[in-house]
This record gives sequence, structure tokens and C-alpha cells, in this order.
Amino acid sequence: MSADVIPLRPRAPEPSLAPLLALTAPGMNAVNAIILDRMQSEIPLIPALAGHLISGAGKRMRPMLTIAGAALCDYQGARHHKLAAAVEFIHTATLLHDDVVDGSDLRRGKETANIVFGNPATVLVGDFLFTRSFELMVEDGSLKVLKILSTASSVIVEGEVDQLTAQRKVETSEERYLTIIAAKTAALFAAATRIGAVVAERSEAEELALEAFGRNLGIAFQLVDDAIDYDSEVAEMGKGKGDDFREGKMTLPVILAYARGSSEERRFWEEAIAGFRTEDEDLAHAVHLINKHNTVAATRERARHFAQRAIDAIAGFPAGPARAAMAEAAEFAVARRY
Repeated sequence: MSADVIPLRPRAPEPSLAPLLALTAPGMNAVNAIILDRMQSEIPLIPALAGHLISGAGKRMRPMLTIAGAALCDYQGARHHKLAAAVEFIHTATLLHDDVVDGSDLRRGKETANIVFGNPATVLVGDFLFTRSFELMVEDGSLKVLKILSTASSVIVEGEVDQLTAQRKVETSEERYLTIIAAKTAALFAAATRIGAVVAERSEAEELALEAFGRNLGIAFQLVDDAIDYDSEVAEMGKGKGDDFREGKMTLPVILAYARGSSEERRFWEEAIAGFRTEDEDLAHAVHLINKHNTVAATRERARHFAQRAIDAIAGFPAGPARAAMAEAAEFAVARRY
């Protein structure tokens, strides 16, 4: 007697950014045109340096969230295009400044602007892009928009300074770390998403719901970025594996490994974070300890918590392509390997 053939259960598809990309494509075409126009200057070095980073832009999540938030609120106008460009300029300016502060030499698989053009020019062009962002905000004419994005800009800088003061301090707590990433990363995610409700003239409750979506997504996004630094190859990440380790940054995988480690392991982390153990074999040992205590998985698990909070924040909006795309983007933020 032949046995019945039981078909394999199909695997659930991996979360994808494709729905968000499709949802925001028309708006992002307009945003990209504004970015290209507003990064121009009569000083040739400015568009050359800005274009070095902008032309190799990654997912452009932050301006996409402005476009998606407006779509979720059924906004039919065009104000959000300039504001999304302002959001991207703020983000790009912070990246230029970060690479100088961190001494980075690789971003998105190519040399950083500070390596190609030098630190002084990189800082100044970062300042130029900040000013361009504020020009776009002023042109929009909304004091509310100006307050939201200018406050976010201040919070980002505070977060970066807080991270700098926590650098090479092995005693940094998980709570301090979450405070830092909520400021340096999640603040712009939150502001970018909220703007979509503001231009649509929706209620404050809906504004705050979109802000909560962006903030929680931003935290999840940064948690996964920090996990990837100990879990991915350079080819996948587009940056040097172990950058955070060599810079003495107490990210969550390290904070958890230190907390869970033996006294001997803690001594290693104390020396490494202080800058005395930064060779390739030290990085390999750090990765070994992180794998031993499963702290990359633990970091991703915390990211799932914040991603779910993001999804829950927009549950009150009508079901449809915009809400579904934003929810899947939150799932993708956790599942991604790059």
C-alpha cells in the first residue's frame, strides 16, 4: 500500500521592502529630483562631495517614511516632497559628520567622503546640507513642521554627543544605550513619519501614532545595524566588519556579552573597549564571545519587540496598501542581513 504524499508546507516569504518601494516610488521620484537640484552650488566641491554620498544612497528609509505617512493619511498634495528632501539632507549631513568623528573609511561599499575630500571639506558640506534642509522647511511655511524637524535635528546631535561620551566606557548600560539610539537614530525616523500626518492636516492623535511608528521602527533599525556589525561580512554590510568594536562603541551585542561573561571574558572586554585589544584576532575573539552568549540573536529579539510596537502604533489607521507596506517594512527592518 502506497503512503499518501504530504506536501511540504510552503515557507512564509521573507519580509521585503518591495511594497514600501512600490507605494512611495512616484513620490520618491519627485523627492530625488529636489535633492539633485538643491545639492547644487556655484562652488564645484560642494555638489561633488555631496554627490559622492548621495549618489550611493542606501534605502532612503527616512524620506520614504514621509511619503508613506502621507499616503496612509490619504494626502493628495505635494508639500511632503520638499519636506522628505529636507529629511534626507538632515540625514546625509549627519552621516558626513559621523564619518569624520568616527574616522570611518568605508560606507556603502566605497570610500567615505572624508577619505576622498578630507575632513574640513566634509564637515563644511555637511553644514551646507543642514542649511539646505532648513531652506526647504522655511519654504513650506509651516511653523509646526519647522518645530518638529528642527527639534529632531537638535536631538540627533545630542544623541551623537551622548554616544561620544559613552565611547570606551564598558560600564554603559542597556538603558543608556537605548536612550542614545532613540536620539541619534529614532528621532529622525519619528519626525519624518509624523510630517506625513501634519501635511495631511490630520488629528494630533494620528500625528503621534505616526511618530510612534517611526520612533519604534528607528530603534529596531539601529538595533539590527548594531547586530549586523558582529554578524555579517563586509560585502553584505558595505562597511568594515568590526568598526564598532575598534571604535570602542558599547552597542547592545557587547553590553549583553559583557553582562553574561565570566570574569576572564569581562577583562577581555574591558581591555578591548578601552582600545588595547583591536587586532583581527581580538575581533575574532569578540565575535566568539558574542556567539557563545547568543547576543546577536538577543539583540534581534529586542528589535522585534520595537518593530511590533511600530506596527501596533498604526493599527488604528484603515487597512490598505499603505498600512500593509509600512508594517512589512517594520518586519523587514528586523529580518534584514544588510
